[in-house]
Amino acid sequence: MSKKNPTALRGHIACALAYLIFGFNIVVSKNMANSDILSPMDLFCLRAIVSASLFWFLSLFISKEKVEKKDLLNIFAASILGLYITQITFLKAITMTTPMDASILASLSPIMTMFFAALFLKEPITFLKVLGVLLSFAGALLLITNSLGVGNVVENTSIQGALLMLCNSMAFALYLGIFRPLIIKYSVVTYMKWMFLFTVIVSVPFNITALVNIEYSVMSTRYLWELAFLTIISTFVAYLLIPIGQKYLRPTLVSMYSYIQPIVAVLLSVLSGLDVLGWQKIVASLLVFGGVAIVSKSRSANINVMKQ
Repeated sequence: MSKKNPTALRGHIACALAYLIFGFNIVVSKNMANSDILSPMDLFCLRAIVSASLFWFLSLFISKEKVEKKDLLNIFAASILGLYITQITFLKAITMTTPMDASILASLSPIMTMFFAALFLKEPITFLKVLGVLLSFAGALLLITNSLGVGNVVENTSIQGALLMLCNSMAFALYLGIFRPLIIKYSVVTYMKWMFLFTVIVSVPFNITALVNIEYSVMSTRYLWELAFLTIISTFVAYLLIPIGQKYLRPTLVSMYSYIQPIVAVLLSVLSGLDVLGWQKIVASLLVFGGVAIVSKSRSANINVMKQ
């Protein structure tokens, strides 16, 4: 088997685009979650409803794929970890944490993913993988601690907010580390349409009263555009891209693309005049991408998709 896997490029592009979207999502979600218009649960339910509708609509135009009953139960569990717990904890945590603290806690996800993938999927923990993860983690910490010091709305991070953010990172790391066999087995659209359907089932009925009483007329045009971005781009599009990355790359490498998020946050701060681009940020960004490059060279980084 050749060590080179040209199809892995698809995975790298998909993950890079998805986490680039997630980087913008942090800013948009924080603005919306801190408003008095929609609660975090309202936002979550709307994301689930819109994405479930779009994935089921998209499934009408592809070959029908039957999902085994035992796999439906596993996909339900995946939806709880990868969507329900992950998104709920994130939307609640960003209202109770500073951007710096939230970013630091989120940076633990690749390290957790590496160990969960080794535990559940027997993915080898190689020297290159450990080196790359630690290098990117160091770059992320350097970037975060030298940024976002100006203009923070939240002065302090509560213990509850920190625990929710930690729970968020752990839930998504578990999701990446456990459910790759399901993602490889089915098409992305088939997998995600069931994921979001289950998410709607376990969330919307408990929030139906609030949803039917949402007053869209009081929302500004900017808020409606942010809502459209949140439900369509940062949910439907991003969660269409993530499984593509999971098909071609190992969980640890997929998770490492989360380090793009603080880079996006820094760039937004620089462009908005809240921060300046110094040598520390340049070095930190190089460390992040250098770590990703090292992990991608690890013998367990890419998946041989020719077997599928």
